[in-house]
Amino acid sequence: MVSAKRYLTKHTFLLVLSLAVGMRGASAQLPRSKERPLRERLANRSFPSVFQAWSPVENVPGLTRMEGIARHDLAWSAISLCGLRWDQHPSGLAKGFTPESIAAARKVRRKLLGLNPNLILIAEIRYRDAHTSFLPERHKWWLRDEDGQIVAGWEEGGYLCLDYKNREYCRHVAQRARAVVESGVADGILLDWWIDDEDRLALIKEIRAAIGDRPLIIVNANDRIAPLTAPYVNGFFMECYRSETAEDWRRIARTLTWAEQNLRPPHVNCVEVWFHKSRQDLNLMRAVTTLTLTHSDGYCLFSDPNPLPTPDHLHDWYPFWDKGLGKPLGAPVARPDGATTREYTHGTVVYNPMGNDPVEVVFETAHISRATSRKSRKHALPACDGDIYLKAPAP
Repeated sequence: MVSAKRYLTKHTFLLVLSLAVGMRGASAQLPRSKERPLRERLANRSFPSVFQAWSPVENVPGLTRMEGIARHDLAWSAISLCGLRWDQHPSGLAKGFTPESIAAARKVRRKLLGLNPNLILIAEIRYRDAHTSFLPERHKWWLRDEDGQIVAGWEEGGYLCLDYKNREYCRHVAQRARAVVESGVADGILLDWWIDDEDRLALIKEIRAAIGDRPLIIVNANDRIAPLTAPYVNGFFMECYRSETAEDWRRIARTLTWAEQNLRPPHVNCVEVWFHKSRQDLNLMRAVTTLTLTHSDGYCLFSDPNPLPTPDHLHDWYPFWDKGLGKPLGAPVARPDGATTREYTHGTVVYNPMGNDPVEVVFETAHISRATSRKSRKHALPACDGDIYLKAPAP
């Protein structure tokens, strides 16, 4: 779920916009007409694939904000933080953007795609709650209780709820989503706080009709399935706030598998797990990475828990995420010992879930463990962990 901390962080796309103006180099001048089509960008990427949810990487010295975003394969932000500016005040009444902001945000997009030609860019559309400045104080689109009082959004953020059950407001949200994709800045939209109910079904039907078949729609369903709205959704943002037990990890795996099989293609499922003790819970980082690699063609993230006082979704970059695995060669295979394996162009991924016993991974030829850097035919893999085993070069 979205938090106000995401918008208060100094690591915003506003800084990205200012940095973009000063960037130099021919690689950052990719014209929009030379962009790879969306499906080609999805197909061309190598694995592992990592996404950025609002907040940036923090641990790589010398990495600019632009380079940090481009290191990921998919990234999203709030509208105001990606350079676009609504053309009306209060902004919640607007249906379009100022021409100057569209031009500036398109420059940011070109520079990012110059750094990573396979990058997917998503913009969040607010529909459930917003800051008090989003609409006039007494506007009819604020959600009110039986006593006529405006309903609070959630305790942490201090935002106010919007009446997305109102059909007029649904059409308005759809028009705003169309303005985003028509700006040429984003490949699709993100809808937070997603529950699979009739009201959101009506909303997403309006949005899909307004933006057409091609733009992506990602919804934050956490670790729940969404059969009602699945035909309109390309991917889940699985903000997995529950990962303490073996059942939690089984539920995450089931939901991810369901999403890969039931959502609208092309699929862009994004799985995030929060650390338990620190960002050095490396087994958890490897577990969410290899779970995503074995159970989907999606994107992973290992990040800070939302309850921390710092901005949500801040994270480190791990060498485990560096490219080199190539592309998937087939479906996942459930091993008799409870682990799951999947073959890639340059190696094998094994995921061993929480609650399972340690397993031994044996190859006919030597493979190099990305977790340990050990080269061997045999590797031990603990539970609640995973590893990428790269084919060792021939002698």
